[in-house]
Amino acid sequence: MSCYELKQSSTKWKHKMTQSIINSTIKPFKATAYHNGEFVPVTEQDLLGKWSVVFFYPADFTFVCPTELGDMADYYEQLKGMGVEVYSVSTDTHFTHKAWHDTSDTIKKINFPMLADPTGTISRNFGVMIEEDGLALRGTFVINPEGQIKVSEVHDLGIGRSAQELVRKIQAAQYVATHDGEVCPAKWQPGDDTLAPSLDLVGKI
Repeated sequence: MSCYELKQSSTKWKHKMTQSIINSTIKPFKATAYHNGEFVPVTEQDLLGKWSVVFFYPADFTFVCPTELGDMADYYEQLKGMGVEVYSVSTDTHFTHKAWHDTSDTIKKINFPMLADPTGTISRNFGVMIEEDGLALRGTFVINPEGQIKVSEVHDLGIGRSAQELVRKIQAAQYVATHDGEVCPAKWQPGDDTLAPSLDLVGKI
């Protein structure tokens, strides 16, 4: 590769990385999910009208992935109580999801839809596809009832996530959505004070 081609490739990569997905609307997709012992169709339309989490992970029958999904399963009832649905996604097939659910004690705890993305369409829609491996990065996206992405978090493959921290972020996103003019500071928890940005506040924090 010439110096010019290398520069062009680098520029394209930087451009891709600087495009923000925050506040963008989710793109159309069609998928089959394994959910409650059945194969069910899921599209982007199913995510509208409620808060949703789209939780990407690299592959079934691996190591970090079941710890993350088990952690998410432990917080699922709390999330449901907050009006949030969770959709896990990997590039495995829905048949592989079922096999994993049938054989792993940790994965058996999962009651949320496990979406199959063997073509990589959903992973590409959210910008987490590792093209050379055909796997998704550990991406977490919180989507509001209007279909807009409000939280985006992407980890490298060896770095696991925390469902507890995700719950806090969703609580903050839901609060801001219903309290115009207020913002949630660092480590905010429900019941804590919020901030109302104004000229009077500049330099006083």
